Amino acid sequence: MTSRTRRLAVTALAIVALTFAGAAPAMAYAPVDIVHTEHVQAGPYSVTVGFSVWPIRAMQSLDFTFVPDGGIAGKSGTLLLDGPGVKSDEHAGPLVRHPRKLDAWGLDVKSFSSAGTYRFGFAIDGPQGHGEGHLPDITVLDQPGPPLALSWLVGSLPFAGLIVFLVITWRRVRPASRPLVV
Repeated sequence: MTSRTRRLAVTALAIVALTFAGAAPAMAYAPVDIVHTEHVQAGPYSVTVGFSVWPIRAMQSLDFTFVPDGGIAGKSGTLLLDGPGVKSDEHAGPLVRHPRKLDAWGLDVKSFSSAGTYRFGFAIDGPQGHGEGHLPDITVLDQPGPPLALSWLVGSLPFAGLIVFLVITWRRVRPASRPLVV
């Protein structure tokens, strides 16, 4: 085997390996598991709203899917969110494809920052015209687990321990006080 053939074989092997290495993260994402659905009538369009976690809790990430009857092809829409944890810049936005469920509109790993009652509004334009509808009274419960401040405190203990260790080590070694030996 000549060196040129070896280089070509190694290059081909590297290309195949990089192709599979690049595809691995995309294959690592789990499919969207919808555990609860609600139906909304937005004008002439019936929309199925799917939730990947039910009941919804504050500060808990989940997937939302929005699927009009007949699919999303040839349609466009706007999502209007209203509730206690919705900031003004995320109040309204276009309905876009869900990144892991390409046949539906959706929100990927969205969480609500506070408990309360939320409202999802929809404005859909498609072959049957314009339609608007809303899904009221979606209750978001309190955050699961311990209070957020306690979680941060416990989570930052290893970092604080590292800082203390570095300070003690630095003071014992004192690199600036030792003479430089040449």
